[in-house]
This record gives sequence, structure tokens and C-alpha cells, in this order.
Amino acid sequence: MRRRRSASAYKSLADMAAIKATPTSGLSYAPSEESYWDKSGLDQEIERVFDICHGCRLCFNLCPTFPMLFSAVDANDGDVTKLDGDCIDEIVESCYQCKLCYPKCPYTPDDDHEFQLDFPRLLMRYTAQRARRDGLKFRERMLGNPVRLGRLARLAPAAANWASRNRFHRVIMEKMLGIHRDKKLPEFARETFEKWFKARQVARGRADATSPAPREVVLFHTCFVNYNNPELGKDTVAVLEHNGVTILSPPQTCCGMPALDGGDVGFAKRQASANVQALKPYAERGCKILAINPTCSFMLKKEYADLVDADLRADAQVVADATMDLNEYLFTLKKDETFRRDFQTTPGEVAYHVPCHLKAQNIGFRSRDMMKTIPGAKIRVVDGCCGHDGTWAMKKENFQTSMEVGQPVFSQMAGDCQLATDCPLAAVQIEQATGAKPVHPIQVLARAYESDGFSRSVPPSEDDS
Repeated sequence: MRRRRSASAYKSLADMAAIKATPTSGLSYAPSEESYWDKSGLDQEIERVFDICHGCRLCFNLCPTFPMLFSAVDANDGDVTKLDGDCIDEIVESCYQCKLCYPKCPYTPDDDHEFQLDFPRLLMRYTAQRARRDGLKFRERMLGNPVRLGRLARLAPAAANWASRNRFHRVIMEKMLGIHRDKKLPEFARETFEKWFKARQVARGRADATSPAPREVVLFHTCFVNYNNPELGKDTVAVLEHNGVTILSPPQTCCGMPALDGGDVGFAKRQASANVQALKPYAERGCKILAINPTCSFMLKKEYADLVDADLRADAQVVADATMDLNEYLFTLKKDETFRRDFQTTPGEVAYHVPCHLKAQNIGFRSRDMMKTIPGAKIRVVDGCCGHDGTWAMKKENFQTSMEVGQPVFSQMAGDCQLATDCPLAAVQIEQATGAKPVHPIQVLARAYESDGFSRSVPPSEDDS
């Protein structure tokens, strides 16, 4: 016997039907637009997008956010209008901006779909409005400015590294800052990449020459490479120069993603504007801008044009069009048959983790393709999120979840083989879970060019193609 619906149930269904999938008047994904900061407009878009996602469920297995959203809506009879502020806060906090839902979604602006749905930017907008309304926490201010952290650590890098490993200091850090005591943190180098590169260029008599050189690129080395892992920058320089590429590295600052993570849109905008103004002249003269970190290349390519003010938007697009991932660029040399294959040693099996922000750029697995040019290299692709996701995994409330999110990746990044990933923070996360530290794919290439880079020599008769 069929149960009859109550009058209130029919009223609820009528209310739900009133939510249209097409954009509301509150649609805005650009912080430079005044409407971006309108709370009522955001509320309309939250209801619309949550309703679409609840009905679609294509992204059910990508991250904890979508199952949390679906369960919350299901618990309210499928009515997104019944979600309260605390529930929405929890859903937004669970999102670590991996961006993987965007390329999977069929309703995005890039697909020219009428729904104009951009889930990660919608949640970033919510975070930004909340930060403007409630103020930024000290932790978010600190983690949102890695350049300032790097400069402070430069005063005494050995002491900074000791403090990050000392249990007593980590407990204090957890209580005062909310950074989990067990989270492995990146260490600081004694010499920055910028200092090394500048001294090298001066010694060679080419310190940012004004006349273009053949096959000239700008290296966006990133703040992580500058302060934490300059060896990665040095290996990048070695590979590019081995392939006849002239490298420039003008003044630059953080890409702005850490600030956006905490909702500090104003600071992120200032960082983006500074980078656009510094990089645009090089892009206009034909230089490709190569970003070592996939998060940084994503920001330059995908976020800057909407983040900066209207007067810089065209310039930001010029920079975006010139920006490439490192191995995306090397792949163009391979296609032109100008990529050098004079490898001397081989890594054998490589377990290669593909970072989320690289997949979100839809450029293919170019790091895999370039490592495959090494004779004897067998590349095993590990697909999945490591769970670090910028500053998200460092926070006390997220650390355990981050390790659970990354477990499928950790289980595959094991065995007697070389580990690799393009993301330096993913490398930190994988090292924490497995005890083995991955290197960047360009470092695999750098070592393969060297006679003592790997223990196995390249067989002289092996076909390089």
C-alpha cells in the first residue's frame, strides 16, 4: 500500500522545485567584482550549486566534501534550503581546493555550459566572505605568507629546522597556532635559490639581459624552491641548460594560493598583481614562463585574470597564456626533436604520483612522458590525492583526515623503486607516510644525464626512441 504524502511534504517539494539550475543574479567567481562580496548573492549560489551537485553526484568519490554534502542534503529530505550555517561551514572547511571536481564537472564555464558551475571557486568565495566578516586568524595570516616565513627562517635556518623537529616546540606550536604536532614540515635551506642563481648569472655575465636569446624562458621558481628546496631549482636549471635553454629569473613573490586558502583575498591579489607586472614584459617578448610547482602554474594560468583588478586583467591573461609546467615545456622540445637524449644512467622503475593541481590543468601526463624518454625507465603512474593540499594538512583539525585521504596513494608509493611527484608538498606528505622521499620528475631527468646519477648505466645498444 502506497503511503500518502502530507501537505507539508508537498510544500517542501514545491519549495525544492523553485531552485533553478541556471545562474542566479548572485553569480560571481571574480574577487575583483563588487557582486563577489554580496552575501545574499552567495547564499543564492550556494543553494543552486549544492542542489545541482546533489542531483548529479558525479564527484562522489573525489574527496570528503561531496559525500558530506550529499549526506547533509539527504538528511534534510533532499532540500538544500534546510542546510544551516554550521552545516555549510563544515562542508566548506572539508574542501582542500584540490580542483579535481572542476575538470570532471560537465557544467563549467570552460565547457560553455549554461549552469556556469565552478564548485571550488564557489567555496573559495564563501571562505573569503567569512574571512572579511569575522577576520583572519593568526594561523591563516602566518601560513598565507610563506615568503615572510622563509625570510624569518633565513635569520637562523638551523634553529628553525631544529624547532620544527623538537617535540616540545611542536606541542607549543599546536596549542598556539593550531599546526598539528605530528605533521612533518618542510625544512629551510641554508642558501636560497635566488641568491645562488643571481651569483651564478653575475659570474656568467648575464644578469637578466635585455636582449632576447634563442629559446629563452623565465623560471618561476616558487617560494618553496627558494627557501626550502633550492636543489630542485638547481636541477631544473641543469636540465634546461643542457637542452640549450637560456634561463631568466626576475623578481617574484608567492603565487598567492596559500593566502587564498585562508580567505585573504586582498593579500593574494597584491601578490598576483606584483607577479603579473614583473612577468608581463617577458611574456610579451616571447618568453615562456615555467613554474616548478603545479599549484603555482595553476594560479598563473587559471586564477590571476579573475583575481587582479580590471586594469590588470588583460596583462594577467598575457602571463597566463605564456605560462607552462616544466615538463609541459620539455614535451614541446621533444615534439620538435630538439630534446637531448644523451642519458647515461637509468632509474629503472619509477612510481610517479600525479599532483591534483597538475591534473586540473588538463595538459596530459607530460612528466611521465618525459621520464619515459630515459632508456630502461618504467613509469608506474599513481593517480590520487595525497591529502596535503597546500596548508590544509598542516592544520590540527585536518591532519588525520589528510593521512586517510592519501592512504591509497601511500600504498602505491612503495617498493624498491624511485619515487617521483611534481608537487613538493606532496613529496613531504608521501615521505611522512612511507619514509621515502620522492623527487621531482625533472630531477629524475637531471640524474639520468649524469654518469653517477643512478646505479644502472644506460645500455649503449638500447633504442632511445
